[in-house]
Amino acid sequence: MVFSNPLFLFLFLPIVLAIYYVSPGKAKNAILFLASLFFYTWGEDKIVLVMLASTVINFLCGLLIDKGKRATGLAISIITSLLFLWFFKYFNFTFDTFNSLLMHVGVKSTLFYNLPHIALPIGISFYTFQTLSYTIDVYRRDVEASHDFIDFATYVTMFPQLVAGPIVRYADINRQLNDKDISFGNFSSGVERFIIGLAKKVLIANTFALIADNTFSHEISDLSTIHAWVGIIAYSFQIFYDFSGYSDMAIGLGKMFGFDFLENFNYPYISSSIQEFWRRWHISLSTWFRDYLYIPLGGNRVSRYRVYFNLLIVFLTTGLWHGASWNFVIWGLFHGSFIIIERIWFGEKLKLLWKPFQHLYTLLVVVVGWVFFRADSLESALSYLQKMFRVSDGDIALTHYLNYLHLNFNTIFFTILAILFSIPVQSYIRRIIPIQSFAFLKPVFLLTIFMLSVIYLGANTYNPFIYFRF
Repeated sequence: MVFSNPLFLFLFLPIVLAIYYVSPGKAKNAILFLASLFFYTWGEDKIVLVMLASTVINFLCGLLIDKGKRATGLAISIITSLLFLWFFKYFNFTFDTFNSLLMHVGVKSTLFYNLPHIALPIGISFYTFQTLSYTIDVYRRDVEASHDFIDFATYVTMFPQLVAGPIVRYADINRQLNDKDISFGNFSSGVERFIIGLAKKVLIANTFALIADNTFSHEISDLSTIHAWVGIIAYSFQIFYDFSGYSDMAIGLGKMFGFDFLENFNYPYISSSIQEFWRRWHISLSTWFRDYLYIPLGGNRVSRYRVYFNLLIVFLTTGLWHGASWNFVIWGLFHGSFIIIERIWFGEKLKLLWKPFQHLYTLLVVVVGWVFFRADSLESALSYLQKMFRVSDGDIALTHYLNYLHLNFNTIFFTILAILFSIPVQSYIRRIIPIQSFAFLKPVFLLTIFMLSVIYLGANTYNPFIYFRF
């Protein structure tokens, strides 16, 4: 079940909210926990047991650490959590890679052939990082261990952020579990944020998804240079509005239930360097790697070359976190390499350039990186990049291409919106026009975009969510 599913919007969410608000304070977490299990089981069935096992193990590990068995509790938590993640996400990738290496050196072996395909539990990367951050924080004494299983299970399984983040740390919401901001102001703010996220996902991301998917579904040899650029720029908009839209919906849902989640995006496409991009993109993930991997490796306190090595490890892991594919590994190392280059010398040179050139450089690197993220294989990614940077007419007639681009008024309109809302346009408007001048238009605007989103969902079955596979 996804947030943009009419079943979720008009049945599941209203029923859960109604039960939640009429329940006494101490029962609210239990209601939210049970609702989250139902939400997850709707799509995962028996695999929900993996999440429950992870929840129970890490809850017990927290208690073990709290009782003085600090190293034992932390070790069990890290080993079991990473084993779960490896088995369900990287098992097939590991042995496929091993088989390829054997074939490359001329060794013929059937030992690892015909292995079963392991189904990937939705959201396993997210809830694994949440439980790991919990036990590590308890070990560091940054937060007290939870002694209430329902509270802890609610934190891990909470459906607003369960399947695609943001990655929520226990330290950020442990007090909210028993002292929620249940108020009309917080609820209405949550509804507003949810509607905006829904519109970003349904109206903008899905529009660009059609263009990107149609482009990448064609033979690369059939595309011209212009077509290739249009396709990857469309994907750049799709992934931003898909993921940030989901984060907006998650944050909005959190507010409806009395929780405040931290922001996950801060206009990443206005960045003037790759270092700045990663301070603005998927903030909950980048800060997780900073606090639980980069700093423990030594952070900036070690030698210059060790810092560069640490950065490569972090971005290699970041790529792998996104998926069991060499494409994601290369994507992570690609970004890590540019961050190292900026830290060595280019960052200072970059600051001397005219600001638009800084933005252009950053966007170029990010867009090129998305090719590895979107392509089906490393070979396809390299062929696509070759098509982008080598002028070619391609074999697809322009009129045919415009047809499958769905290039109509709606597409052009949402392209303009996508460009406008990828920059902090609201702050610019507020400087010119006092907020009171258009406050009365907000309900009309929200109702309009909600109705448009619902109409779109009713008329279209195409509704992909990129980050659900992570």
